[in-house]
Amino acid sequence: MRLLKYYSYFCAAILALTSCKDTSKKVDDTTTTVEVVIDSTKITENKVGDEKQEETFELNEDNAIDFFFNYEKTLTSNKVKITTNLGSFIVELYDNVPYHRANFIYLTEKGYFDYTQFHRVVKNFIIQGGNSDDERTGKKRTKIGRYLLPPDTRKGHKHHRGTISMPSSEMDNPHMLASPFEFFIVVTDPGSYHLDNEYTPFGRVIEGMDVVDKINNQPVEKGDWPLQNIYIEKAEVLK
Repeated sequence: MRLLKYYSYFCAAILALTSCKDTSKKVDDTTTTVEVVIDSTKITENKVGDEKQEETFELNEDNAIDFFFNYEKTLTSNKVKITTNLGSFIVELYDNVPYHRANFIYLTEKGYFDYTQFHRVVKNFIIQGGNSDDERTGKKRTKIGRYLLPPDTRKGHKHHRGTISMPSSEMDNPHMLASPFEFFIVVTDPGSYHLDNEYTPFGRVIEGMDVVDKINNQPVEKGDWPLQNIYIEKAEVLK
């Protein structure tokens, strides 16, 4: 009986020691597990982000019109502020030119215009922006997609001074389809009306026309490219 009693005490002691050791180990494991979970969460988030990146929607000739038709219905603002290294100005977009308005806001929201340039400056005529010799611009275009927009010239808008309009593509383009990544602003006073019925006015400068004029007065080299790069530092939709 005494042997059995000692044996019971011995088992109880072993069990107590084992429990303490397990408890200590459990605390360590919990700490480690938390760290692993945090790391795992980061990995999962990155993985999800990568998957989203791989599945990024791209515009093309088949889906662009339907996409912008639906996207335009969700818009609640029609003003965009463009900040350059020479100052900023604000454009107001016309409601009745839906595809071009939607396209311009979509590209703005995607950050496309940031770090592009006013790459063409024609004295007393226009300033043209949305392109760049930086390879980042080409990569952004590729990521967004390849598409053109149909002209929309029958809404009664003229190419008055301050009008923002969309140039046609440089591709073989008998229907004057618009190049969606670029835009030009008329500087001529009172306007450049010979452009009507060929290009699509989709808005106008409502603030900061002095900055537009300042850009237009910059010295240029052959091909109307400014001698000093004129960057669009930020384009943002005003809520």
